Amino acid sequence: MKCILMNKNVEVLLADYDSATGVFIKVYDVYNIDYAPYILKSFYNSADINDTPFRTNLSGWFKGRGIPSWRDKLDLLLHRLNINAPCELLDKAFGLSLSDQYWLKPLNSNIKYEDINFFDNDFDYAEFMEASLSKNGSYIKNASSLITPNNTTDGMLKKAWIIENGTRYLLKGGYKNETLQPFNEVLASEICRRLGFDHVEYTLDTYKDTVVSKCPCFITKDTELITCHQIRNDMKRHDSVEDYEEYIKRLENEEIKDARIKIENMYIVDFLIMNEDRHLNNFGIIRDVNTLKWLDVAPIFDNGQSLNIEYYDEEELHISGEGKLFYEVKSFDEIIEVVKDIKRIDVNKLDGLVEWFDDLLHEYQHLTGYSDTRINRLCILLNRQINKLKKLVENN
Repeated sequence: MKCILMNKNVEVLLADYDSATGVFIKVYDVYNIDYAPYILKSFYNSADINDTPFRTNLSGWFKGRGIPSWRDKLDLLLHRLNINAPCELLDKAFGLSLSDQYWLKPLNSNIKYEDINFFDNDFDYAEFMEASLSKNGSYIKNASSLITPNNTTDGMLKKAWIIENGTRYLLKGGYKNETLQPFNEVLASEICRRLGFDHVEYTLDTYKDTVVSKCPCFITKDTELITCHQIRNDMKRHDSVEDYEEYIKRLENEEIKDARIKIENMYIVDFLIMNEDRHLNNFGIIRDVNTLKWLDVAPIFDNGQSLNIEYYDEEELHISGEGKLFYEVKSFDEIIEVVKDIKRIDVNKLDGLVEWFDDLLHEYQHLTGYSDTRINRLCILLNRQINKLKKLVENN
């Protein structure tokens, strides 16, 4: 398919796209590299737009918008959607997403962004939601059910975009037989709310007796999320805290206000809930797609892999754990050291948080099947991290 990659109403490039493989076969012309996906700028060479790095990374970026091969119960989802591979979904809705404004416009088409984007235009989601989240979901019956932003949702968890009262919400389940992820998301939101950190607000919901997290879309039709991975792509890699410092400096050079403090806040939350999966694609910045101005650090989101979720054992309480600081795996005690002024945190605002979390876990115990022992151990871990933060504040 010969098409134009668009950024909202701006033509970015002209290329041949193969729907069967999800690959751009040839790039004919680049009209506006400034409005291209940010990660492509470092690979752009106007003298040879079909050289391997540019075209390969264009395809990699586009595939990365879709459902990954490691999505939980992917085979079952594909079976219910009656497709063979996730890449078959990528261009069914012009490649549109709720994380940015890029889309594929067939050459010589009169389609307008205003008529198809999912920020302004409603979409069917009930069938996709059932196929993705239900334990006994049915086949997709209506072709329109595949014209949704659910085609461009990355990550390993089962998820689905829905619409309620005009607001776009993302529902996310647990991973395999583990159901703690939604509770960890809500816990992180409660911590952020108490400490005054900018964050995406997660709440709990149920779908056919399955507990899911629910959060509103934090991108608008005039903004996009640019992940840290994209920004770090054209910067030197050190495999040390220098990577963190260079990233902060880059954000400050783009005049993002309080960049260091907001990134520190994210790592404070990671410390408190022992978030082991702060990879470079679940934080970043918000950019205006019209002016290309960097507006702000993205609010804190995607906190599910926390509280030693991978290591729970009814027979033993695991109290150690490691998180991520850019390319390094470090203990949480080391990660918290990046916070320059830990005394600015009013830890007393977390008083009663453990009891609140205990009540929350018991409220949904009939659905999760968590034993009182497990709930108690989760609360012990949380209480320990809060007390460790209190000591750090007192001793600095």
